Amino acid sequence: MRIVVDSYAWIEVFLGSEKGSRARKIIEEASEAYTPDVVLAEVARKYLREGFGEDVILKRLRAMTEATDVVPVGVELALESAKCYLELSEKAKMERIGVPSLFDALVLATARVLEAKVVTGDEHFKNLSETLWVG
Repeated sequence: MRIVVDSYAWIEVFLGSEKGSRARKIIEEASEAYTPDVVLAEVARKYLREGFGEDVILKRLRAMTEATDVVPVGVELALESAKCYLELSEKAKMERIGVPSLFDALVLATARVLEAKVVTGDEHFKNLSETLWVG
């Protein structure tokens, strides 16, 4: 199975939680595993905001890049992300949940472009056909 790993899943992996164990297993068993480049930035931002040292952050980012292939944002992905953002925004409005981030749209777009499943527990992805739910 081809997968795209969301920030939510990576953070749970690093926490060592039950959700993280499920995500780790999916990552390890995937035939192809990808992380959008923006997920690296989102994870780094979270840990820096929480006061983690740069050495710890770099170690985690390197672990992500060793376990998965990093997907850069290009023209096709940018356009698909815009479409996904509109879709996720409408879904969030209907479900009365918070507004999705552009990061969420980029993750979903990456999965669609690569014909992959998203490993996540983020509520914005719940019940989408592309989602492998670990939440």
